[in-house]
Amino acid sequence: MFANPLGLLALLGLPIVLAIHFLQRKSITIPVSTLFLLERTQREATSGRRFERLLPSIPLWMQLLAVLLLAWFLAEPRFQKENSVQRVAIVLDTSASMSVFKGDAIATLRDKIPALQGSASSMEITLLPSTPGADRIYSGASTEEMLDALENFPLSAGLSDPSYALRLARSIVSKDGAVIYLTDTPKEHLPYESQLISVGKSTDNVGFTGISFEEKGGTLIWQALIRNYGDAPVTRSWSLVTSEGGTRPKEFEIAPKSFVTIQAAFPRTGTDVRVTLTEDDFPLDDTLPIIAPKPKELNLFTATSPAFRGLTERLLRSLQSTRPSNDAASSDLIISSYDPLDPSVPDTNSILFVEDPTSVGKYLKGGILAEADPLMDGINWQALLVRETLELPRLPEDRVLLWQEKRPLIFLREKSGNQTLCFNFDLRLSNATSQPAFIVLLHRFAESIRLRKIAPQALNLETGQAIRIATNPESPVIAIATDPSGKKIPSPPSGRAPQIPGFLTISQQEPSLLKLGAIVPASDEERPLLTAAVHFADTREADLTGCAPSDLQIISSGSTLKKHTSADPLARLWVLLLSIGLLIAWYFSSPKESPAPATS
Repeated sequence: MFANPLGLLALLGLPIVLAIHFLQRKSITIPVSTLFLLERTQREATSGRRFERLLPSIPLWMQLLAVLLLAWFLAEPRFQKENSVQRVAIVLDTSASMSVFKGDAIATLRDKIPALQGSASSMEITLLPSTPGADRIYSGASTEEMLDALENFPLSAGLSDPSYALRLARSIVSKDGAVIYLTDTPKEHLPYESQLISVGKSTDNVGFTGISFEEKGGTLIWQALIRNYGDAPVTRSWSLVTSEGGTRPKEFEIAPKSFVTIQAAFPRTGTDVRVTLTEDDFPLDDTLPIIAPKPKELNLFTATSPAFRGLTERLLRSLQSTRPSNDAASSDLIISSYDPLDPSVPDTNSILFVEDPTSVGKYLKGGILAEADPLMDGINWQALLVRETLELPRLPEDRVLLWQEKRPLIFLREKSGNQTLCFNFDLRLSNATSQPAFIVLLHRFAESIRLRKIAPQALNLETGQAIRIATNPESPVIAIATDPSGKKIPSPPSGRAPQIPGFLTISQQEPSLLKLGAIVPASDEERPLLTAAVHFADTREADLTGCAPSDLQIISSGSTLKKHTSADPLARLWVLLLSIGLLIAWYFSSPKESPAPATS
C-alpha cells in the first residue's frame, strides 16, 4: 500500500522516455576524402525526426530505471505491521423508530465494516447503545457476531442525546480509532470526530397516541386517540381484543396530519384487554393495551369542630379515590383543627387548621414568600389575605413552606415517618379557601400520602415511564411483564415500565408477622402492588416522515496509516540507485570529442 498514491503519476515518464528514444535526430553529411579516416559509428536515421525501430542503449535503460525508482519513492510505500489493530466503535441509535430500519442497518454495516479495517492486520468492534448508562451490546473481533447481537437487541427506547455515548466510544478507540453513529435521521454535526451512517427513509405511519377513561351511567368508557403522521389520507380498521376473543373490525378514515378518537365500553369480562389497529411498518403503536384504572384509595378521618364541617365536606368531594373513615387509627389521613383549649395534635398523617374562638383581628401586613419545596412549586400565594389569629406551637424541626414577613403561615411537620401539614391561621378569617393555591396544596399533600401507602393499584402507563411504588423493604419485589398477547418478556429495570407495550404486574410476598412474641413466617402468597397496561405513545418516535438515508464517507488519516504500517526500510538505497542511474545515463549520453587525425 502507498501513503501517497499520487506519486505513481511519475510512471507517466516511462512513455515519454521511450518516445524520446524513438525519435532520432537527422544525420549530418560531411564530405571526406578517405573513408578509413572516419571513426566507426552507430547507424543513425537519415531521413530526419521520425519514429523508427527502438535501439537499446545504456542511457535508455538507466532513464527507465530512474523513472521507476522515482515513482516508487514518491508513492511512499508502506508495509503492514504484524498484530496491528484498528478499533471501531459503533453507537447504535436505540430509539423506537430504528426498529423499522433494523434490516437496512444490518445490511449497511455488513457492507461498510470491512473497509474500516484499513491497513491494520485485525479489527476490534464495539457496539454501544445511545441510551446513557446502558451496557455494551457487543465487543469483539467478529463482524458477523456483532451483527447477530444487533439483530437480537430490541430497539424501543425514546429519543436521547447520543453525545454521552459518542464520548464513551471515543475514549474506547482513542484518537486513531473510528467512531460511527448509526441512526435513521441525518444530523449536521456530530461531536468527537464521529462519522454518520443514516439508514432511514420517509415512511407513513398511523398509530395510537393516548388513552382516557370516563364513567357514564355506571359504565366505564375508554377513549383512544389515533394520529396519521403521513401526508396522505388513509383507511384503517380497529377492533377490541380480550382473552375471550375480539370484536368485529371497524373501518375509519383519517386525513393527513390529523387525529381521530374512537371509544367503546370497557369489557366486563376477560383479561389482556387491548385495542388493535391495522398493522403497518411501525407496529409498536398499532396495539393499545388497556386496563380499568384503579388508584389507591385513601381513608379520611375528620376531627374538626362543626365550624369546619362545610370545609371538610368540600375537601372530601374534591379529592379523588377517597372514602370517609370512622376509625382514626386505621385512616390514612386525618383532617383536624387545633383548639387552644384542647391542644392535641394527631401523630399520624394529617392536615391541621387553627381554630381561633376570639374576636376578629386585623389583616397581617408584609410580603408573602414561599419556600422552595415540591409542594409549593408553581403556586402563587400573593392574593392571600390573613387576619391576626392564634398560632400553632412550632417545633425547631418544622419546615416552613409559606411566610408573611416573620410569621410562618404554613409549615410541614415530620415525625416518625408521618407528616402533618399545618395552617398557622384560622381559615375562616382568611380568603384561603377561595384561592386555587390552597386547593392545589391540599391535593399535592394528599397525593404524597397516597404515594407512600402500600396498597394495590391499577394504572395505564407509557413505555419506559418512571414508576414509584411503596413497598415493604423486608420482602422482595417480583415484577412480571408480558407482551399484548400474554407472552412473557424480560422484566423491566426497577422503577421503570417496560420498553415494549404489554402488561406489567408487580407484587410482593407478605412479610413476617409478629404475633404474641412469636415470628410467623411469610406465606407463599404474593400481595399485588401494581397491575398496569403499558402502551407506546411517543409521537416523536412514531413520526417517520423526517427519516432519510446518509452514506458513510470513509476517510483514512495519515496518523492511522503510520500507526498500522512501517516505511520502506530500503528507501535510502533506492535514492542512491536513482542517483547512480542518472549519472550513468548522463555519462553515456554526453557528446565525446574525437582526437585530431595525424597529418603527414
